[in-house]
Amino acid sequence: MTQSTLPIALPRALFEGKNAIVTGASRGVGRATALRLAEAGANVVVNFLTNEIEALETVRLCKERGAKSIAVRADVSDLVDARNLAARAVEEFGGIDLLVLNAGIWEGAPIEEMSEETWNRVLNTNLKSAWAVTKACVPSMKKREKGAIVLVSSTAGQRGEANYSNYAASKGGQISFTKALASELCPKIRVNCVAPGWIETAMVRPVFADKAYERSVVESIPLKRIASTDDIALSICFLLSDWSQHITGEILNINGGAVLCG
Repeated sequence: MTQSTLPIALPRALFEGKNAIVTGASRGVGRATALRLAEAGANVVVNFLTNEIEALETVRLCKERGAKSIAVRADVSDLVDARNLAARAVEEFGGIDLLVLNAGIWEGAPIEEMSEETWNRVLNTNLKSAWAVTKACVPSMKKREKGAIVLVSSTAGQRGEANYSNYAASKGGQISFTKALASELCPKIRVNCVAPGWIETAMVRPVFADKAYERSVVESIPLKRIASTDDIALSICFLLSDWSQHITGEILNINGGAVLCG
């Protein structure tokens, strides 16, 4: 698999003067989203937990696109760290307009073999972090003219995923959290969610070491390809932007037609 950036340029004015936080932005969907936000004029806070080198590379690439950008280490499942992340964004850029809740891990096991530690680690990283960072950022976001939040969920949260019940529960929780927040935070802050299927990321590459399995997955997708991280990033930017100014509480499916659900 190869990751690719689509030959689509976002207008600089799309997010000019806006300040964004992207959690889990050292690589994958988080990095792709940070770069698209920077391209479209936003200042970007790149959150990471362990991979500082990759996070700093994301910052460098954002600056290369003309944006102001900083990397902030934070365990976003911890409320104290989440508040520190929000405080750094306000300190550096003066406020928070855009929030992308992307931090996540994919670990599972059959239910009878799943340890409490594995259950808790996935729920904390994927779902508790969404709560903690939103709680930390919303007070600042409410002081701005308007704001937008996008959560990165998964088809697993819509249809379940055998042997990954913890992951499916966390992603389904994100979907319900999105809908609850959309009504709670309107009209000033819009809250939406993307639900990708398979994506070309380091997280899934070990699964596709089996090329026959990879081919079977591609064949099961009506559009006959696995999404790039940029496919997801562009959809996130759409939901963050005024292009979707009358959309809130929506779950945007990005799966090539593999899972057809409303």
